[in-house]
Amino acid sequence: MKYVVLVDGKSIEVEVDGDRITVDGQPHNATLDPIAGTPLRQLLLDGRPLTISVEALGRGRWALSPRGERWELEVLDERTRHIRSLAGAADRPRPAEVLKAPMPGMVVRVQVEPGQKVAVGTPLVVLEAMKMENELKAASAGVVKAVRVASGEAVEKGQVLVEFQATSVS
Repeated sequence: MKYVVLVDGKSIEVEVDGDRITVDGQPHNATLDPIAGTPLRQLLLDGRPLTISVEALGRGRWALSPRGERWELEVLDERTRHIRSLAGAADRPRPAEVLKAPMPGMVVRVQVEPGQKVAVGTPLVVLEAMKMENELKAASAGVVKAVRVASGEAVEKGQVLVEFQATSVS
């Protein structure tokens, strides 16, 4: 099955055939297995393990958190991409309206404030979960509308941490 993955304004072609995947023409062996009782998955890519948090955001959108970074992406199959191209909406990632906690944890630091402009990759919140600090970053450019948490606060998975007003930042 062929897919297009939209992340950070880039389009990446991915073909999946069992444990064999091809990413932008480069072949790899990969498996992705759930870790029971957690939102985590164990990715084994070409023999190298990586634990990632996976959160479904709906309608082909996902949030992945490897090594404490957060990446929001959209996965389109060939049919959906073709339909979008006919409608003129292909390859246009939707800006995030909120940042949600990818897992339960404790807020260590809030690194933004309301009214602050952020670019893709700007650190927003540091969340401690499973004895690891996870720096959650902006998936798209925008302006912070509201910060809904404070340092030292315990949060649940899916809890809104930061709200945004969509805008372009140069």
